[in-house]
Parts: sequence; structure tokens; C-alpha cells
Amino acid sequence: MKFPDDTQVGVIGLDEIMAELYTEGRKATDEIAEEIISRLESRKNYIPSTERVRKEYAYILLKEYRQFVKERSASSR
Repeated sequence: MKFPDDTQVGVIGLDEIMAELYTEGRKATDEIAEEIISRLESRKNYIPSTERVRKEYAYILLKEYRQFVKERSASSR
């Protein structure tokens, strides 16, 4: 994942989580960003608990998931 300040963070299982959510038919919403964070944490990814940082993660993850959905939707046409 890449943050706006060019910081990059590796996460374990992000592609699999996004594929699972897509298969479940989940839409790209604020709630889905929290779901991704929860699933990442359950896979032993460390995500800081400060509100500001979690909001940044949620924003980036939602952006990533929207792109994931867009790419999958385009390829299934």
C-alpha cells in the first residue's frame, strides 16, 4: 500500500481479502474499509490504533478496493 506521503507499507493477505469481499458481492463503502482493516488485523498485520492513522488506512484501503472492483468488473465483461 502506498500513502499520499509516499510511505509504503506491506500487508499480508490484502489481495486475498479483496477477492473474498468481491466474491461476496460487497460494495466499496466506508464500512468495507473497516472490514478490510479487521480482516488484515486477524492475519497478524499491525495497524496502529490511533484514529488519524486508522482513517488514513481506511481511505487507502477503500481506494485500493474500488480499483480492485473496477478491474474485476471490467475483465468480466
